[in-house]
Amino acid sequence: MEFDPVQALVFDGHLDYRADYPLPVVTPDESIVRVRLAGICGTDLELTRGYMAFRGVPGHEFVGEVVQSADRAMLGRRVAGEINAGCGRAGCRWCGGAMARHCPDRTVLGILGRDGAFATMLRLPDENLIPVPDSISDELAVFIEPLAAAYEIFEQTHLPRNRTIAVLGDGRLGATVALALRAEGYVAIVLGRHREKLGRLAALGLDAQMESDFAGRLEVVVDCTGKSAGLRRALALVNPRGTIILKSTAAAGAALNLAPMVINEITVIGSRCGRFAPAIAAMEAGRIDLRPLIDGTFVLDEWRRAFAAAENSATFKILLRPS
Repeated sequence: MEFDPVQALVFDGHLDYRADYPLPVVTPDESIVRVRLAGICGTDLELTRGYMAFRGVPGHEFVGEVVQSADRAMLGRRVAGEINAGCGRAGCRWCGGAMARHCPDRTVLGILGRDGAFATMLRLPDENLIPVPDSISDELAVFIEPLAAAYEIFEQTHLPRNRTIAVLGDGRLGATVALALRAEGYVAIVLGRHREKLGRLAALGLDAQMESDFAGRLEVVVDCTGKSAGLRRALALVNPRGTIILKSTAAAGAALNLAPMVINEITVIGSRCGRFAPAIAAMEAGRIDLRPLIDGTFVLDEWRRAFAAAENSATFKILLRPS
């Protein structure tokens, strides 16, 4: 099958648009996906600041259509993609133990060793491609990956439903986590620094407050700031013997005094990617709809405007339409 030249955003110390990027070359257990929509997230912005020393095509939140595959049953399917691709080698205890996302030799779509979704085409292993039900639109399906990351919290912890959970950070990640908590019957309060965003979240039915106005302490704090200082702020907000869940990644490091963590016996949980099934089920059931977070959709060669909008502190989610 012949395809048009691949258009892509390529990062090599700086981000640029290319209209003639090479077509992905797949192995027998991989498929080529034409990207229909892709989302810009905080990690993508961090990559342009040096996070992971990434080089290549960024982007990992997407919905697309399979256009080339050795598995004929995959052709034409609308899919989202789990972003971690383990090495798959016989004897790998991580891949063999259903822990491919932590395989030391994994690639990660648009983040580590694998070109991502800010292109008209991408490649992923067939086992990473998850069919999207017809009831879920492209504009909703593009949120499956970040929502799955939010639902990973429920896989890792048993949070009390009778206690308020603080979501620290009012950006796209904090909004997604807070809406997921509410969808599953938890009481959440979003603490942020942007009155306009907090007002929008309040209009969606969330308890949203200025972080500077909040003086209490809570049993559980979820750090969604995307800042290196987020853990330090979370430590100031959590009760002794409380729990901090870290969802932030940032290019910059931070000095941290660990003594309060020990003295106050704080449990700290790192939380990254999650299974897609719980997120898709929540969308299908109508428990959560993240489309109100969309602030704009741009075609790929409008990438400068798209990234400027994504960097704007007043926006939540910016989408790219590569194809």
